[in-house]
Amino acid sequence: MLDCHVQPRASRTEVVGIHDARLKVRIAAPPVDDAANKALIAFLAKAFKVPKAQVELLSGATGRDKRIAIDNPRRIPDWLDSP
Repeated sequence: MLDCHVQPRASRTEVVGIHDARLKVRIAAPPVDDAANKALIAFLAKAFKVPKAQVELLSGATGRDKRIAIDNPRRIPDWLDSP
């Protein structure tokens, strides 16, 4: 499980740290027609080196706080390993 706080319409897609005990992710896509959720899933799939089908949005589809499941990650990104 990965809890994220998402900021849509950012200048670029990136992880910027922790916000209220959640991983804060800036997403360049707007929060329209599910674009930000799709961009978040694509970003996390690339970061964990898994197909997008292995990244599931469990909750928070319409809000900024989201819970994500990543099935069998092949890699743990540096930004998640940091203390």
